[in-house]
Amino acid sequence: MSYETILLERQNHITTITLNRPDKLNALTLQMADELHDALAAEDRDDETRVIVITGAGRAFCSGADLTPDRPAQPRSSTAPGLADSMFVALDIEKPIIASINGVAAGGGCTMTLSCDIRMASDQARFLLPFTKLSISAELGSTNLLPRLIGMGKATELILTSRMIDAREAGEIGLVNHVVPADELDAATTEMAASIAALPPMAVRMNKRGLRLGATADVASQRRYEELAAATLRQTEDAKEARAAFAEKRDPIFTGR
Repeated sequence: MSYETILLERQNHITTITLNRPDKLNALTLQMADELHDALAAEDRDDETRVIVITGAGRAFCSGADLTPDRPAQPRSSTAPGLADSMFVALDIEKPIIASINGVAAGGGCTMTLSCDIRMASDQARFLLPFTKLSISAELGSTNLLPRLIGMGKATELILTSRMIDAREAGEIGLVNHVVPADELDAATTEMAASIAALPPMAVRMNKRGLRLGATADVASQRRYEELAAATLRQTEDAKEARAAFAEKRDPIFTGR
């Protein structure tokens, strides 16, 4: 399927989705949210994709919601989800998502990265949560995800002051996993994605789910999930391959079965 606001490229089990409105700093629209939802859902179902990367075209990652005053209204059912809801649902998939943050990530462009599993940032990236300054509420689940990621103190500071931070500070407080020179971002992201794509796909998905559930579950519930996951994974062909490769002192070849 062809899209108007995003680009898709797949190579070696890694699908890269590029937000493609560079003239608008990749500002989010309902159309982009719908296209992301469609693309992510399709890639989540496709066995050829094991890891998904989201990045931005041009000099920005994403500048948040498109607030262009004269932008024509997009037809929408009165019961249809809004932009933030659409984005949150779109990013809720089983396969791992890596945000490759190549430039400014502001508003929804910043909060969408919180729903990703790993965040790689260029040293030219900047981060802004302007909600309080704009007299609106933080969204996309950020009031839950941000404190879990960087702690309540820093989350409160960034939300209430609405100040922009650079990539160095983002790395120091844990908002991103890694900060690399701008000209090395693509290679570093690919290396990270490839290291995950080489692993057993079902184990990757079940461990991602376990981590997500464990963030809010009690220990007893989480132990039950772990036991179920372990029993399920032990029966897979990939588990047998992992054991055989270890015994034969060779690299395993995982098929996702």
